[in-house]
Amino acid sequence: MTTKQETLVAESLMQDPALLQAKEQILKTVAKYRQKIDRIKGPSAQKEANYQETIKRFGALRGQNLLYPYLGSGLGNGALVELADGSVKYDFISGIGTHFGHSLEQITSEMIDAACQNTVMQGHLQQNLDSVALTKLLVDNSCLDHCFLSSSGAMACENGLKLIFHQKPTRRRLLAFEKCFMGRTLALAQITDKPEYRKNLPLNVQVDYIPFYDEQAPEKSTALAVKTLKKHLARYPNQYAAMCFECIQGEGGYWVGSRPFFMALIEVLKEENIAVFIDEVQTFGRGPTLFAHEYFELQEHVDLVAVGKLLQTCATLYKSEFKPEPGLISQTYTSSTSAIRSAHHILHTLLKDQYLGQTGKNMQLRRYFVEGLQKIEKKSGAIQGPYGWGLMIACTPFGGDRQKVLQLAHDLFALGLICFVAGKEPTRLRFLVPAAGIGFDDIDGALTILQEGLAKQ
Repeated sequence: MTTKQETLVAESLMQDPALLQAKEQILKTVAKYRQKIDRIKGPSAQKEANYQETIKRFGALRGQNLLYPYLGSGLGNGALVELADGSVKYDFISGIGTHFGHSLEQITSEMIDAACQNTVMQGHLQQNLDSVALTKLLVDNSCLDHCFLSSSGAMACENGLKLIFHQKPTRRRLLAFEKCFMGRTLALAQITDKPEYRKNLPLNVQVDYIPFYDEQAPEKSTALAVKTLKKHLARYPNQYAAMCFECIQGEGGYWVGSRPFFMALIEVLKEENIAVFIDEVQTFGRGPTLFAHEYFELQEHVDLVAVGKLLQTCATLYKSEFKPEPGLISQTYTSSTSAIRSAHHILHTLLKDQYLGQTGKNMQLRRYFVEGLQKIEKKSGAIQGPYGWGLMIACTPFGGDRQKVLQLAHDLFALGLICFVAGKEPTRLRFLVPAAGIGFDDIDGALTILQEGLAKQ
């Protein structure tokens, strides 16, 4: 005799006809207003003065001005976003990679469901079934054994470092690539290869650097990297716990590595029992494979991976040998219920809705954007490139002159295209294209604005 499984009250709530009807009406209403955001436009004359005053006041409150005068209204439509001054812009940087697309219907649906739940923030002592489902989906689609959710990419990297040092207590040094970016926490600022990010901060992690791959000189740059690695190992024998990898350097300028390059380093690292820690906070979900290290076929050699940004909820994935003792990694908040539910939807969409693979949407969008940039290069010669991987796309305007590229980024913002810069010597203009809710016509619009901005300088 089988016993009928009792339904949770929360499950009954989510299936209540009144709630489902109300949810449907909310989604229809949001869609009606989202569709009004259908093209770029300038700011409202009525709102602009108050908007500028709000920007100024916000800068004073936070102690530093905003990079762009960007305050969102709270609504967008795919690649388009409305600002509080009434302007509408193409968002081709996605909050430095955190948006799958603006005001997407299914994300809105997940947020409505999350709003009906008691637990607003999930964490150390209070997690819902959503966390279980997301954690399982991440583990099942990775080469690693465990997953610990966290509230930011920086915390995902910090937790990875703690796991590594915990298991290698006699080793206190790290290796990383030149031009790398890992974050701005006290520890991560030591790894990030930007002295200005650690100015006047106490030294708490010893880091030595390896030159990154040069596609113009693949064999020479690989040999130089291995030589530098062996030089560090000889100078500090048995002192390195891990090497932090970026398969594609984001902040450093969208430089792309290669499998032979990475494998030449990994072979040496494995001989020395040094962990391989892949930082995928920016690369996750943006290419033909879910993880960038999968693209380079490094799965069997990876010990830990940090993911975030596009996922909304961040995480550290790791092998069983790095399992921590109780209390080593823990957070009051791992993330919000709305972010966790959104993360599950985004991950499921990437895996099931033909975003991945060489013929998937990610690469279709990349090829179209790249072809457009190549046409601009051929026509005007004002840019070089493009560079990058997947939907991480960059070009080098004006020979990479930093001040000119920064000015171009601000000009493009004013014209209706949000992008950003990356790298130094050369400085590049970079794009993190939102994969969902975007079409080729949006890319055409962005390229038209780029040409207008280039012509101004």
